[in-house]
Amino acid sequence: MKAIQISAERQMGVVDIPEIEMKNNEVLLRLEYVGFCGSDLSTWLGRNPMVKMPVVPGHEVGAVIEKVGADVPEELKSGMVVTVNPYTNCGKCASCRNGRVNACEHNETLGVQRWGAMRERIALPWEKIIPAGQLTSRTCALIEPMSVGFHAVSRAQVTDIDTVLVIGCGMVGMGAIVRSAQRGATVVAADIDDDKLALAREMGASYTINTCTEDIHARLREITSGFGPDVVIEAVGSSPTYQMAVDEVAFTGRVICIGYAKTEVSFQTKLFVQKELDIRGSRNALPSDFRAVICYLERGTCPVDSLISRVVKPDEAPAAMQQWAAEPGKVFRILVKFT
Repeated sequence: MKAIQISAERQMGVVDIPEIEMKNNEVLLRLEYVGFCGSDLSTWLGRNPMVKMPVVPGHEVGAVIEKVGADVPEELKSGMVVTVNPYTNCGKCASCRNGRVNACEHNETLGVQRWGAMRERIALPWEKIIPAGQLTSRTCALIEPMSVGFHAVSRAQVTDIDTVLVIGCGMVGMGAIVRSAQRGATVVAADIDDDKLALAREMGASYTINTCTEDIHARLREITSGFGPDVVIEAVGSSPTYQMAVDEVAFTGRVICIGYAKTEVSFQTKLFVQKELDIRGSRNALPSDFRAVICYLERGTCPVDSLISRVVKPDEAPAAMQQWAAEPGKVFRILVKFT
């Protein structure tokens, strides 16, 4: 069957891979839409240290069940539209023992440590299949990245008395904006692109700040009556934005780190102590986060079309990746349509 493969730095193409031998506990999916995410772009650019080359990328899935194994619960049926939990968990490490399977020490994510979903069909254990209700398979491809943002808000324990600064208005950041607004918080979105900031307002942000043209410190002091935001969610992964998060968060605030910084980050560690900060990592998402995103999308209030920058065929994927690399700030999600 046909699959998209990244074989080396800036090398991507459509290849033939073996057909699938399905196990009794597995579900065979026919892929309809699969999204490219930031980790796929990093892999293509040769900057993803976690990937094993060559790799079939893709873990943002909109699919239809084609066949179910003999040991699969009857609730999963052929023809259902589904998405996928793309992470593994060992069940034995400290994270798994504590019930936080999303942060498993030995996790392998589709499209990174394991071959992913950019192919015509894939077979996965039934436990990883998430029914998507009335959503289309196209919309399903947005669920996983938004769930990562939803999970960060849970890690931050956001409430309706909080002001939340979300740094970075990509898909993950948009998920954090939506979930924070759902919890009644006052949301401030920060980015370097005015188009993304306009969409952030549509997604629930009360205030927006372009960090290239505005003084973020002054604006935050104005918005928060001099206190600073109670919560800062870092959804970029760069040294300046990590420093910004610690500098701008209020005393006794919470800093939630999603993005992987590609270089070392230097901090004034006295701020950790003086502000008595809670600094928390946020990794992947839990099944409950996926369900929460599905509930949100089923309401029909999400501007789905604005979040999808482009839909391409498999043989158009290399050119789309080149475009994304050239203008990273202008892309939310590129979806590959397999059917």
